[in-house]
Amino acid sequence: MEDIILYEKEGDIGKITINKPEQRNSLDLNTINKIIEAFNKSAKNGDVCVIYAAEGKHFTVGADLKYGYELLTNPDRLAEAMEFLQSWQVLTRAMLAHPGVIIAGLHGWVIGGGFEQLLCCDLRIAATDTKIMLPELGMGLFFSNASTKLLPRLIGEGRAKQLMYLGEEINAEEALNIGLVNQICKPESLRRILRKTANSIVQKDHLALRITKKLLNENQDKNLEATLDSESIAMLETAQSEGVKRRITQFATEKH
Repeated sequence: MEDIILYEKEGDIGKITINKPEQRNSLDLNTINKIIEAFNKSAKNGDVCVIYAAEGKHFTVGADLKYGYELLTNPDRLAEAMEFLQSWQVLTRAMLAHPGVIIAGLHGWVIGGGFEQLLCCDLRIAATDTKIMLPELGMGLFFSNASTKLLPRLIGEGRAKQLMYLGEEINAEEALNIGLVNQICKPESLRRILRKTANSIVQKDHLALRITKKLLNENQDKNLEATLDSESIAMLETAQSEGVKRRITQFATEKH
């Protein structure tokens, strides 16, 4: 039996892949727990960059609704239902805590919580066949993965409300225009561009990358003075590293 979540490491780059193409990469409790395990393993392995992708025609159609309905309508499975609901939030915590840069590669349908889990990724690259939709309110459900905070931060409050209230499908070009994804490409180029982007990132100083991700996440909720203080500490920490001396010398030599 093939693993439903694949993890592989090549140098400083890790790759996590949802591998349930026959089920359109739908997400149940076991699948989400396996994704959490993969991100925790990647963090432990010191991956500087992680490519988060999926096999098959679609990245993910989101929660396995049949599975979720069975949980919510069966009193004997209440504990499992509660764990399933919480697992989405645990996944976001694991991804935000990962010290590496996470790049998501989107294609096909990316629906509901299947997209909301990607809001805490550092970069999102979408194939032109990508279709994103947040249909929760139409089904009487609610949003997950800190999306009520992260989505407005990413694209602005007005656009976030529009996506959430209306639940309308948007394509890759629309997603790019509103800042929901960082780049779009042809479907056949997605794997190559993900790898090229990851290779570019891991060439940067690893300490500076790790601190940059940490402060970008933390400083959004700090006041200006606290942000300035945290940046001062980070500047001192990076300036004293061996890596910065080597890189500055190399940069100066190449430019002159």
